[in-house]
Amino acid sequence: MDRQKFYKQLTGSIRHGMAHAAKFLTFRILYNGIYCIHARKPVKENKVLFVEVREAAISNSFQLLFDRIREKKAYHVHAHYLRSGFVGRLEYIRRCTAMLKDLADAKYVFLNEGCNVIGSIPMRRETILTQTWHACGAFKKFGFSTAELKYGETAQEMKKYPYYGNTAYVTLSSAHIAWAYEEAMLLSAHKDCLKATGVSRTDVFFQTDFIAAARKHVYRQMPFAEGRKIILYAPTFRGHASKASSPDCLDIRMLKQALGSEYVLVIKQHPFVRDPAAVPAGCGDFAKDVTKELSIEELLCVSDICISDYSSIVFEYSLFGRPMLFYAYDLEDYFDWRGFYYDYHELAPGPVVRSSEEIIDFIRHIDERFDAERIRRFREQFMEACDGHATDRILELVFGGNML
Repeated sequence: MDRQKFYKQLTGSIRHGMAHAAKFLTFRILYNGIYCIHARKPVKENKVLFVEVREAAISNSFQLLFDRIREKKAYHVHAHYLRSGFVGRLEYIRRCTAMLKDLADAKYVFLNEGCNVIGSIPMRRETILTQTWHACGAFKKFGFSTAELKYGETAQEMKKYPYYGNTAYVTLSSAHIAWAYEEAMLLSAHKDCLKATGVSRTDVFFQTDFIAAARKHVYRQMPFAEGRKIILYAPTFRGHASKASSPDCLDIRMLKQALGSEYVLVIKQHPFVRDPAAVPAGCGDFAKDVTKELSIEELLCVSDICISDYSSIVFEYSLFGRPMLFYAYDLEDYFDWRGFYYDYHELAPGPVVRSSEEIIDFIRHIDERFDAERIRRFREQFMEACDGHATDRILELVFGGNML
């Protein structure tokens, strides 16, 4: 081995060792110490904590629950925004320590994604941690299911600093997918915490007032959409969440030329994407990126067709029984990066396409090619517990009669 290669490997090993030591000190000494000191105080029976790991505000996964609990004046509701991957290390630690101090005497805690800071502390038994998760169904792998994949960490690291430790309840969109969450969250010894209550945020899809307001809002943002059908393009991000990028292979000009007289295209990027691809010049009367102006719930309500790739929004969209296309031009790369819980082609309740030409061809022949029965079976398998009353069931599960 030459000297340059030796020093490079030595430097890498030293850095790796220092990173592990820093994480151990942060989690086992700092976080655990702060929590244990403040956990000496009595639990406040009326204190509720919502923790957003990445988002800067209360997200759609929490909104209905958050609003309902705040309506009950007997509860004190606190929220923390850790901004993992979006702030510097020292600021993240500061936010985590502030959250842990607040959590230490809280009776109820809500999470909507994995958090190894909370999962690794010696949480007191009186505290009830509910994981509402931010997605329906079981599509792309997450949590421990990604161990040793490009997307995930090592299995050893995930077990040492668990993302889903201390969980009392996990709310699911269907009992049929409990096995995937059991695997991802390392819950084989605690299967009883997996509850098919339905997913809270899907309740709005059963509210006629919400759907009517959504349509009006879409037309205010896109007046040129009136009188035409709406195609929603809602891809997931690529890469890690902190450096998320958007796919840019959809040929919007081609779609406009072929479908523009009958359809409009609305684009909704994943919220982690910071620098999305722009709508091409000359297509402003056909396509618009409404990521900042319209919520995904509004867009799912009003869209006539949904084009996605590996996003879990297809589960929510199945509630409407409308056509879906799966634009999976990079399927092999994405599978190697993250993996799926089911065979992709068997799971998808619509055509899997790899080009804009295939998208156009399907939409032009949608009346004879759309398989409504396939959508119905998909909905029954993955969304059976979502009926417009999920929020009620979650509140009953967590708070019992106190919330009635």
